[in-house]
Amino acid sequence: MAILYDLHPEAKIGNNVKISNFTTIYEDVVIGDDTWIGPNVTIFPGARIGKNCKIFPGSVIAAIPQDLKFNGEYTTVEIGDNNVIRECCTINRGTSASGKTVIGNNNLIMAYVHVAHDCVVGNNCVFANNTTLAGHIIVGDWVVLGGKTAILQFVHIGSHVITMGGSLVNKDIPPFVKAGRYPISFVGVNALGLQRRGYSPEEINNIQDIYRILYQKGLGVSHAVELIKEQYGNTDEGKIVLSFIGNANTGLMKGYTYMSKGHDPEA
Repeated sequence: MAILYDLHPEAKIGNNVKISNFTTIYEDVVIGDDTWIGPNVTIFPGARIGKNCKIFPGSVIAAIPQDLKFNGEYTTVEIGDNNVIRECCTINRGTSASGKTVIGNNNLIMAYVHVAHDCVVGNNCVFANNTTLAGHIIVGDWVVLGGKTAILQFVHIGSHVITMGGSLVNKDIPPFVKAGRYPISFVGVNALGLQRRGYSPEEINNIQDIYRILYQKGLGVSHAVELIKEQYGNTDEGKIVLSFIGNANTGLMKGYTYMSKGHDPEA
């Protein structure tokens, strides 16, 4: 059978890599063992793709960033092992700000997802169809983003977060929670997800109590943080939440009060 793909001779291809027809792989690309590249995929210079990944038709990896400040500097995309990148995804190179865009291991990135320059994505995440990450976003581990979630640049999302489909995220979302509505708001603790990942009932109860203090007692953030420190500062989950709050980049997502005040526009 004739070879119908374009593979640059300077690309470094691992063992048992399968490249489908009409795919183009440029120079300065590294692809790990046992990875499958589907048809009509384009992989530009600067791509570093790990082992046992699957990249589906129409995806574009390591194109230059969609950033007017980009001036041709050398940057990369680093994608870990065991990732599934479905149809027509775009994952752009970094800029001089960090030099790279990073995707961890064991992620499912569904069709038409866009990951912009300088993003850092953790492990075991699921990004549903049409999710869009602007530049410089940090996403923790075990994050599930509902379809058509759109995230503003520089936002941080903690581990074990799940967002409602269609969410518009313009504030940092702390770990372990469910987020939805508009503006993006706390709608509960991701208890089922935590249970599936081995968190004990005591740990989940602690997390629920922490977020009752932060979001349901009507306290300011500073006051809530003091109470969380006092009551849960010695627990692992308390330390994680407090660390995230202390490093919040774009301001913290709020609790949801709009409907409770009788302002439902559909009422």
